[in-house]
Amino acid sequence: MNSPASFWASLKAWACLPALVSLLWSCGTGSDDKLPILGQREAITKVVDGKTVTDSIDHTIPNFNFVSQYGDTVTAKNLDGKIYVADFFFTTCPTICPKMKVQLKRVYDKFKGNPDVMLLSHTIDPAHDSVAVLKEFAQNLGVTGRQWLFVTGDREKIYEIGQNSYMVTAQEDSSAPGGVVHSGAFILVDKQKRIRGIYDGTTEEGVDKLMADMERLLAEYKS
Repeated sequence: MNSPASFWASLKAWACLPALVSLLWSCGTGSDDKLPILGQREAITKVVDGKTVTDSIDHTIPNFNFVSQYGDTVTAKNLDGKIYVADFFFTTCPTICPKMKVQLKRVYDKFKGNPDVMLLSHTIDPAHDSVAVLKEFAQNLGVTGRQWLFVTGDREKIYEIGQNSYMVTAQEDSSAPGGVVHSGAFILVDKQKRIRGIYDGTTEEGVDKLMADMERLLAEYKS
């Protein structure tokens, strides 16, 4: 059973997620047969035929530079042509991470060998979660190959991309177990680096919905 401190840390990480998902959904675009595109569209200014015009583009995941459990550099280019699921965790997390990794392993097993699918797990405790630690963690989960990458890197850049790009909680919190707090969300990203869904990664129901939506997204590209 979780301690009261663990309970409140988990609750804090999830408190804003329903409202966030509702807000993001309202900002998304889509039709009945396609997943929405989540996040606020961003205004850009450009010159067309000598005239300055303002347009808007979908929110996308920017380029990044992290290191995988194999010790090599991972950038957004490694995800080109893939749909992928992103999450944030740390290997010594005493609260929601074990549940999340059990559930994400279900996704890995279901789509294992599919060349259009990848998983990307970011540690939010890079001081502890070295390349060697991440490699051992992946091996203990039964993960092989490069379809599921566990990445580490500069802590502030991981926090920044979590909160500003993937739009989930990832930050220091001295009151939380392990000194960091993070969302239990799994984020579904399409081949254009757009967010197409956010799911409760701690429950079987949430991950069942994720896997169904991954099938929908793959079918969208085939059509």
